[in-house]
Amino acid sequence: MQVEAVERRPDRVTVTVSTPWQLMGCPDCGVVAPSRGRRRRVLHDVPHAGVGVVVVWRQRVWRCPDTACARAVFFEQVPDLVAARGSITTRAIGWATEQLRREHATITGLARQLGVGWWTLWRAIKPELERLAADETRFGGVTSLGVDEHIWHHGDPRRKGPKELTGMVDLTRDERGRVHARLLDLVPGRSKKAYADWLTQRGEVFRAGIQVAALDPFGGYKSAIDDELADATAVLDAFHVVKLGTQAVDEVRRRVQQDTTGHRGRKGDPLYGIQRLLRAGAENLTDKQLDRLATAIEADDTHQEVYVAWRCAQDLRAAYRARDTTHGRALAEKILTTFHTCPIPEIARLGRTLRRWREAFLAYFTTGRANNGGTEAINGIIELARRLARGYRNRDNYRLRMLLAAGGLTP
Repeated sequence: MQVEAVERRPDRVTVTVSTPWQLMGCPDCGVVAPSRGRRRRVLHDVPHAGVGVVVVWRQRVWRCPDTACARAVFFEQVPDLVAARGSITTRAIGWATEQLRREHATITGLARQLGVGWWTLWRAIKPELERLAADETRFGGVTSLGVDEHIWHHGDPRRKGPKELTGMVDLTRDERGRVHARLLDLVPGRSKKAYADWLTQRGEVFRAGIQVAALDPFGGYKSAIDDELADATAVLDAFHVVKLGTQAVDEVRRRVQQDTTGHRGRKGDPLYGIQRLLRAGAENLTDKQLDRLATAIEADDTHQEVYVAWRCAQDLRAAYRARDTTHGRALAEKILTTFHTCPIPEIARLGRTLRRWREAFLAYFTTGRANNGGTEAINGIIELARRLARGYRNRDNYRLRMLLAAGGLTP
């Protein structure tokens, strides 16, 4: 392209460009066509220093001289500059895509900077994202897979479809053992079928390459892993296991609170005053906080149940915090053999739950501490992108945007 003129104004920079003269034949019949002059075509380009940039392309026009040819008039095309019927330059589309991918930008904000409408910009970006999402090679090299669900809308399911989406995340570690999580896909529903169907669609080669499958304690996902990933090791997420222990302590505290006072916790009640301390790890408590905890427990003999439950939850944390996985596994096995016999019903129920998930629970200590933490991090990125956009109405657009923001698509 040749720059013919540059006009600078406080709110806009206008650049007039054209291509050099060249002999041109008709695309259909090949007959040399005479020039019919040029037409002005206004294109929106990447902003510069906070000012909008407009490219005025003096596009060449030809007319086929062959009267038998079906083509009459045809126009010069420069794909590196702009698409055939586009109004946004190829460079601007690439810039906008990177802004969406890395800078947490929104379509509305980018359209405002380019001086175009929302739909104009999205129609230019969407085809490229659809092409990338349809490329099956992006699933290559995945050896560790995470799965989790999230709510993508809070509207009427009859109008917008299921509220839940199941997300699959690549948790494969690099040569240094670090996880660089990336979102692989989002499918509607939260069920065994949703996960199993997605795994089936990926093909036998993909499924055979999965060595570790991390998940939350949801039976539907576990059944899908057992059916479709028979050679993979299912690993129960450490965060959710510890969360189950903390929930059990909360349930014991509330039950004892009701039994001893006949009402929910109120200001001044001993157990109500330590509810936050009971959710913390013992290694994080100061001496003053430990004294508060001891005082509340000693206020009534029935409070000993709360203390025992808290110690059980701390034992569960200690298994995951052990520096040596062999020692951690020994603690976990001791938990499996003792918790279900505890006279405290909430702890006994937790023990039975862990025994049902025995293999997935212990797999944490034999898979290099595999967990679903990367999946939760991806969920955080998804939630941020959804809040920035003030929600979504179209699930297909939502999927493409989240794949781009969470590393699933690489333009």
